[in-house]
Amino acid sequence: MSSVWLPCGDYHQSYAEDQGWWQSSFIKGKMILLLLTIFVVIPWLIPEYWMSVATMVGYTAMGALGVQLLIGFAGLITLGHAAFIAVGAYTSTLLILQFPWPQFLLDWGVAYPVSILAAGVAAGLWSVLFGLPSAKVKGFYLILTTMAAQFVTVDFILTQYVSQIGGRGQAFSLPPGTIKIGPWLIENERQIYYLMAVLLTLMVIVLANLLRSKPGRAWVAIRDNDIAAEAMGINIVYYKLLAFFVAGFMAGIAGAFWVSNTAALSPEHFPWFWSLWLVGVILIGGVGSIHGAIFGSIFMVVIMELLQAVVIPLSIYYPKLLFDFAYIKDAAFGLAICAFLIYEPNGLAYRWWQIKNYFNLWPFSY
Repeated sequence: MSSVWLPCGDYHQSYAEDQGWWQSSFIKGKMILLLLTIFVVIPWLIPEYWMSVATMVGYTAMGALGVQLLIGFAGLITLGHAAFIAVGAYTSTLLILQFPWPQFLLDWGVAYPVSILAAGVAAGLWSVLFGLPSAKVKGFYLILTTMAAQFVTVDFILTQYVSQIGGRGQAFSLPPGTIKIGPWLIENERQIYYLMAVLLTLMVIVLANLLRSKPGRAWVAIRDNDIAAEAMGINIVYYKLLAFFVAGFMAGIAGAFWVSNTAALSPEHFPWFWSLWLVGVILIGGVGSIHGAIFGSIFMVVIMELLQAVVIPLSIYYPKLLFDFAYIKDAAFGLAICAFLIYEPNGLAYRWWQIKNYFNLWPFSY
């Protein structure tokens, strides 16, 4: 018997129904509307500037998903996630520029898709390397370990050695026509947006399914009480390292995407502040929720764009505001985190959950 709509919600008679994604016709309608908005309305009906903002939202969400997995679902605090995004970006770029691809593979548009997968694997393995101490330490000590990943990877290896490959100095520039997937050339803002939308959708689907599976339940058990999880027979070292690999893999995909959205790739694109930014995104969006990574990304990117829209006109009268905008943005970021921790500690995802429940349960007060 399929699920039956009742005045106070949906009634399910099996585990499969209870775990289903689209559990009612109303939810199916909402998801279809969401997909139409993402793949039709935004790329075709809004100005190009705001489409580029949407692309930045997607890139931020792609990076934040890995942080959400580590902090929100596995309880492993990280402050060096930008390093793994950088590994993915450089792996993809070097494979495209330095690997001796046969011409027919370049013509078929195989190089960039292969480099995306390779970037995910390379970043995942590099993440596991710095996740090894999680077998023995946690909390503050794990924070220091992940910070070491940032400084060792970006400030030392990439800046001093990898960036010098080919005699290019500090930046890699991909020639026009390089970013190609099959017959499709990724060269304008709309095509970059579509690439982001497809990659982000796939990452959300994969992560959501992982969280409903055995690894996802193991991660949550480790987050809640790692000693109890080990007593129940969960191999906590294995699942911690698996969490680091999956998070690094997603970071590598995000980095490989960023290659298509920048004219020149350099270590300056991956500062340590970007790692802090991603942690702030999930704190504002809601820790322990896939929605939280997306809501937090939307909030932070849009707020910073609106702040810029306010500062630029005011800079006519106060020119110093334009020079100090980077500091104003950092201050706004800190104030936003403080405000959410005080007034909305569970994040935007929890507020969204309350709104949905109120709507689904109306007119019943509970």
